[in-house]
Amino acid sequence: MEEARPLGWFGVARLGLVQASIGAVVVMATTTLNRVMVVELALPAVVPGALVAAHHAVQVLRPRWGHGSDATGRRTPWILGGMAALSLGGTGAALGVLLIPAMPAVGLALAALCYLLIGLGVGAAGTSLLTLAATRVAPERGAAAAAAIWIMMIAGFAVTAGVAGAALDPFSLGRLVRVVGAVCAVALLLSALSLWGLEGRAPGAGAPRAAVAPRPAFGVALRRVWAEAPVRNFTLFVFASMLAYGSQDLVLDPFAGRVLGLTPGDTTKLSGLQHGGALAGMLALATVGALWGRRRRDFLRAGAVAGCILSALVLAGLASGALGAVVPLRPAVALLGFGNGVFAVAAVGSMMTLAGQGGPEGAGLRMGVWGAAQALAFGAGAVLGPGLVQGGIALMGAPPPAYAAVFLVQASLFLLSARLVASAAPAGAGDARAADLVPVSA
Repeated sequence: MEEARPLGWFGVARLGLVQASIGAVVVMATTTLNRVMVVELALPAVVPGALVAAHHAVQVLRPRWGHGSDATGRRTPWILGGMAALSLGGTGAALGVLLIPAMPAVGLALAALCYLLIGLGVGAAGTSLLTLAATRVAPERGAAAAAAIWIMMIAGFAVTAGVAGAALDPFSLGRLVRVVGAVCAVALLLSALSLWGLEGRAPGAGAPRAAVAPRPAFGVALRRVWAEAPVRNFTLFVFASMLAYGSQDLVLDPFAGRVLGLTPGDTTKLSGLQHGGALAGMLALATVGALWGRRRRDFLRAGAVAGCILSALVLAGLASGALGAVVPLRPAVALLGFGNGVFAVAAVGSMMTLAGQGGPEGAGLRMGVWGAAQALAFGAGAVLGPGLVQGGIALMGAPPPAYAAVFLVQASLFLLSARLVASAAPAGAGDARAADLVPVSA
């Protein structure tokens, strides 16, 4: 059977629409429902925090879902199945919140079950989506494609927040359920339309059954993948870098208010400046990759190293600012966002490149391993950042040195990440599996 053609930019945009749909549902669960439980229902903040943590924790199953898509040879059913679970979970979580005032135990139990379903859906859909991109996007387009998919996810956050926010006024719990349900339904429909006819037939479809090699069991396949040194190195890189990245927002915003005395409006603007810098970093790496990435086999690796080092330097500067040094806050935060954007796109592009390096048979499992590492890092970061701040204040007696110490921990994690991604063996050295960690070759 003729091999499927690489996806063009229109195909990448269609994958980006699915990623935006995932982001649309997730932002309702992690922000809107979170706020309603804390503010309108006066629940302890630990309740929505635990629900969000549960949705991250269940994503340790990503390798299993990735292996499932490898075994079937098709990614689309797993993406749509994940989107169905995600949409059902989002709507059910809103229903759970609706029930909390009248039946607290029932409402919380339903919300907990549905947040687990949200995590299952995100893991299944997200893993197979990136695997489809990894196996069908030309390697020289990796950075630009990763940037496009990531940017469209952010667009999904922003558009949903704006539209849903307007639709929620005047607020009521009944209106909340209707708005969340509508967002979930639109996300599922948009995903189905975007994926229609995109993937094509599975490899080996129509071949005699005897001609199709049997797929290894999950445990066997996982051991084979974990035996690949580049996979192990990259997993450590993903965990360390995403641990630093995922804990930033929960530390930077309180730091600006508690230590620097900024108002909530000022810190919101600061957050916007950071996200604007991240967008600029993503676009910059995508542009450079489109122009020169094909000439450098290690382009994405160099981008990941540069983004991590830049982020570490800015965080070290913020640490010195917390201790009294004069640091221009707004340019520093914008530069931090820029470094984050460069490293994030390089990391996603590297995932796509390395996942497909061993052929499509194990691409889903590789992507699942890195997705699980990312989910665990985000969940740990949500606890680590604020926890270290509180522990530091208890030990040092004041917020400024505590925040400085946390910024230095985050900077150290980024430097460790740069070391991990830079230490790959050169292409052609040793075993074929010890090739460049993130090569970009035609």
